[in-house]
Amino acid sequence: MKLSTPTKLVFWLSTALAVLGILGKFIAIPFVSSYNFWLVAAGFVLLWLGNVLKGF
Repeated sequence: MKLSTPTKLVFWLSTALAVLGILGKFIAIPFVSSYNFWLVAAGFVLLWLGNVLKGF
């Protein structure tokens, strides 16, 4: 399996999702705190897709 570099958009979206999820764990943010695990998981899945799929 060849890995590719994710686009800048995918990288920053996945980073933003992961940061929001982590912040939601420690700071009470109405929607984010309820789904903090899923936001971090979605960020990692998005980053994984950006690495596995070429041009994503």
